[in-house]
Amino acid sequence: MSTNDTRMNKEDEQSDLPKLSNPALRALAGAGYHRLEQLSKTTEKEIMKLHGMGPKSLDPLRRALAEKGLTFADES
Repeated sequence: MSTNDTRMNKEDEQSDLPKLSNPALRALAGAGYHRLEQLSKTTEKEIMKLHGMGPKSLDPLRRALAEKGLTFADES
């Protein structure tokens, strides 16, 4: 197992993101998002700019955030 594989596995273990498509998960991980709390500090618009994120990925993220009493940051 390479160093990158080890790092990704450790980050995956710590992640509380919902089940998403692999491209969406790679997009979030590549941008440094591994926890819902991190997503609450950014806007949906910013997340949608990530290569690999699609509109279908937003609903599960919104629901997971809401379950923790969180939301995406305001667009303003």
